Amino acid sequence: MSFARVSSAQATLFKSIPIVVEIDIAKGLHSFSVVGLPDKAVEESRDRVSAAIKNTDFSKDPKFKPPKNSNQKITVSLAPASVHKEGPLFDIPIALAYLSAVGEIPLLHQSQFFLGELSLDGHVRPAKGVLSFVRCAKEAGAREVFVPLHNVQEASLIKDISIYPIETLSEIIGHLRGESRINPYKNNLAQHKNAPNPLHTFDAIQGQDHAKRGLVITAAGGHNIALFGPPGTGKTMLAKALASLLPPLSYEASLEVTEIHSIAGTLRGNIITDAPMRSPHHTASYVSIVGGGTIPKPGEVTLAHKGVLFLDEFPEFEKKVINALRQPLEDRVVSISRAKGSEIFPSDFILIAAMNPCPCGFYGTNKCTCSPTLLRNYQQKISGPIMDRIDMWIEVGAVDHGTLLTEKHTSDETDSARKQVQHARETQYKRFRKRDRLNSGMSAQGIAHHISLSQKCTDILNTAAKKLDLSPRSYHRVIKLARTIADIEGSTEIKEAHLLEALAYRPKQEL
Repeated sequence: MSFARVSSAQATLFKSIPIVVEIDIAKGLHSFSVVGLPDKAVEESRDRVSAAIKNTDFSKDPKFKPPKNSNQKITVSLAPASVHKEGPLFDIPIALAYLSAVGEIPLLHQSQFFLGELSLDGHVRPAKGVLSFVRCAKEAGAREVFVPLHNVQEASLIKDISIYPIETLSEIIGHLRGESRINPYKNNLAQHKNAPNPLHTFDAIQGQDHAKRGLVITAAGGHNIALFGPPGTGKTMLAKALASLLPPLSYEASLEVTEIHSIAGTLRGNIITDAPMRSPHHTASYVSIVGGGTIPKPGEVTLAHKGVLFLDEFPEFEKKVINALRQPLEDRVVSISRAKGSEIFPSDFILIAAMNPCPCGFYGTNKCTCSPTLLRNYQQKISGPIMDRIDMWIEVGAVDHGTLLTEKHTSDETDSARKQVQHARETQYKRFRKRDRLNSGMSAQGIAHHISLSQKCTDILNTAAKKLDLSPRSYHRVIKLARTIADIEGSTEIKEAHLLEALAYRPKQEL
């Protein structure tokens, strides 16, 4: 009877913690206990590990006794004991620690990290949070990590560490014994680039040039935008077409976004290389949008990080959900506090809000059936602070029916817009000397440092601010929006036309 130790980690968003799986086997009546604040899924590892060992063929001992068939006292400790352990991903470390303690495999080095859930026949199941696990392992000094085969491409986003894909328990045991070899995975990131989505592009939308112009500005500078107008005028199509304008994510952003979706269990495929677009239904709960739960989990505002959050039928969302957007829209993070812990999740996204002018959608026409009270309640769902945080308010009017079936003679509208966006973003990267930094993220100090307005532009802005009663936040947002318009036009300075266009996008209540 003996003792063994195996290295693993508890994968959580941006602060994964190294976990040491220790096992002690002593004489006595059979018992198998797991200590160290395990949740139900971790405690159930006892049964999965026992069955997997029983059903795994070992070249030396094909009928090796699993833990439950031996009269021995088995104690598994997950250290540090003060950290809550959750999920089934400690199956592999527990199984290997047991086999090492009884002499079936050699003692494992602390620079080897293991993670994976076992099926009852010894196969290794796909896991959540593998990218966060590998990052944590590297920071803890690991040289080798062993992860499920299904997750190996995701894990290989972390550079300068050997990634070993494992498919079965017998496979990894053979590797550790030296009887066979698992080759480390070599990733080619280029082959995992997501294919562009051709379903929603500007080329498929007739008219609405004013709204398209607004979306180009939005994509170029990362500004928030609201599209309002009667139903059926293309607001949803326009919003979804924005994704076709956004450039691929940088390596750092791709790593960050993939890790978020891996932890949340929403990762489709292995690597996210394009900006995510989230479009929750207006009946979505507060927790699903903002995040939360007994143990804080990310919501839609975090899943849209480095991408787009599209809220269709914006006023139909719960008022507390709409008001909860204040912090992420301003600080680009969201703070979640609960009894069992608090988390700060990243929430740097572009907001697209689409809405009808009234509940029935036909405000200002003889079709409108809304009473004054109903209309007032509808409009009050969107508070002043939220309106203040949206840079552009664009009306999407009705399209002339005669143009709907007209064949478009050009098909490069999306390509042209994408080039404008890319050029403007490259200008901003050079200005801030940082990749992924856009005009919308400038602070007041950043505006003073990077932007200089002519006296004529200053006079126009101050006069407009006084007439429109702009708040200091709106004042700065107009300047940042004008800077983006100038970048699209290739101008090194903000001109009067750029500033006037930025002012024209303020909400109608101010105008």
